[in-house]
Amino acid sequence: MQLAEGQQGAPKGLSLVHVNEHPSPHAPNRPAPYVAFDRTELSLILAVYGRKVAKGEWRDYAMDFLRERAVFSAFARNSERPLYSIEKQPKLRNRQGQYLVINQQGRILKRGHDLRLVLNVLEPHFAVVT
Repeated sequence: MQLAEGQQGAPKGLSLVHVNEHPSPHAPNRPAPYVAFDRTELSLILAVYGRKVAKGEWRDYAMDFLRERAVFSAFARNSERPLYSIEKQPKLRNRQGQYLVINQQGRILKRGHDLRLVLNVLEPHFAVVT
């Protein structure tokens, strides 16, 4: 370690600089990778959320970006459990599909590869039968 010129010892509160030390590529200070929704996915989700808020069904939301999944949770009020959770799990991309909608009880309502189709479970289109 080297001290700045003219200093006998490091003053309190000043850290010393290590010379010729390069951070290793496996440095622990790198942020851990996480899964997130991209712009198009988020715009589809927020469009559904906006329509539900306009109807008065939903009032709040939360987003969690974790290592293996991203979660958008919709709440009817500030409660402990969300009404619905929309998840993106990229590890399931080649299997059942990376998008899924989960209800308050934890049941998977819809799973698939296309987010637009998966979100249709939240907005059923009823037909008039005569």
